Amino acid sequence: MEPVNLFDLEELAKQAMPHNMWDFVDAACNDEITKRRNREAFDRITINSDFLQDVSNRDTSTTVLGEKISFPVCVSPAGGQRQAHPDGEKGSAMGAGAAGTLMALNTSSGYSIEEVAEAATGPLWWQLYHFNDEVTELLVKKAKNAGYKAIVLTVDTPAPSPKERDVRNNYQAAPGMHWGSLRDRPELIALRSVGVPDLADWNPPDFTGLTWDRLDWLRNLTGLPLVVKGIRTVKEAIQCAEYGVDGIIVSNHGGRQFDGTKSSIETLAPIGEALADSNMEIYLDSGVRRGTDVLKALALGARAVFVGRPLFWGLMYGGADGVETMLNILRTEFDRAMAYAGKRTPDEIGRSVVELPCQCWTGNPIFAH
Repeated sequence: MEPVNLFDLEELAKQAMPHNMWDFVDAACNDEITKRRNREAFDRITINSDFLQDVSNRDTSTTVLGEKISFPVCVSPAGGQRQAHPDGEKGSAMGAGAAGTLMALNTSSGYSIEEVAEAATGPLWWQLYHFNDEVTELLVKKAKNAGYKAIVLTVDTPAPSPKERDVRNNYQAAPGMHWGSLRDRPELIALRSVGVPDLADWNPPDFTGLTWDRLDWLRNLTGLPLVVKGIRTVKEAIQCAEYGVDGIIVSNHGGRQFDGTKSSIETLAPIGEALADSNMEIYLDSGVRRGTDVLKALALGARAVFVGRPLFWGLMYGGADGVETMLNILRTEFDRAMAYAGKRTPDEIGRSVVELPCQCWTGNPIFAH
């Protein structure tokens, strides 16, 4: 079957993946309420048409931190890619580059920072789970030397958060499929658990945590732009702006780390309003499955979105080519959505493009119905 949309890709991946690997990719925390809410909230937003506009020359391209990409969808950092497909993160980087967009490489990538950079055909960011100062300093400097354009600090993992499907399956990370960047430093891998990332011990005895006042230390290690991933409240978003962060990813980790929170798109609406006059770029992940979702996110203040689980569906469908297929489906849908809304470029997409379902999404009473 040739996939028509991402839901087709999802079904094909489910049929192809071993059960325990499928559950690792698909599962979320506890009762998986937040995961379901991520999709339901997108579905509740409606789009306003704007016909009889000249949209014959549409351009879906945009920039993220000054880097041009072909459309406002990027690949999220996601662990376990090499365990899902032999191409792993190298294939994802090749597929993202072929689609003309950016990929963020995860900390525990099965291939090293350098191996992925050599395979990549597009821009790369590097994502950090901080658990030890020595390891962080080593890895972020590797990323800079290999040409990565930004550091993405994931902050929404203050404690382990097991996905219960993984616990039932006794899911185990395959040896040799993770921590490629520390392949030659096994003593550093030993500083933390090498099990399933979501089940890992984030607080070993020598844990040195990151707090707001240590962000300058992290930034000064490389001088690269700093993006903070996992922002869920207006308060946190404003703090990021106050501490000079270059970008934030509004994200609930696909519901994988904590359950019972708002969806990412619900969180984005008030954050977009609060930071409307800020120079800090805002991105979103969690729940994006359609080009119309991308349009909705941009209308509520995002500059671009990231996709995580669909990355695995593309990998399972065809490695690098499958990732490119997944992204191209989203681009085609986004382009069509822009035309429907009467917009020629992503920069023209504003709040008037969407209607929100109730006032609770934002402090602006015009969205009350």
